[in-house]
Amino acid sequence: MKKTYQMIDLNCAHCASKMENIIKKFDGVSSVSVNFLAQKMTVEADEERLEQIMQQAVKACKKIEPDCEIVLN
Repeated sequence: MKKTYQMIDLNCAHCASKMENIIKKFDGVSSVSVNFLAQKMTVEADEERLEQIMQQAVKACKKIEPDCEIVLN
């Protein structure tokens, strides 16, 4: 399943790249793309694990850029 999420306060292109590199290592993730200019994250992952993967992604992104939020709804 491929899904796109809005990101809020992603302030650094290098941080976006770091987020991609971490999230693509998660089990069940086929691909991930974080677009700094569009403030969007596109994740392709196992549908039944997507919610769990995104919870992990939120935690990982907060470690990289504490002010950044991923809108999950």
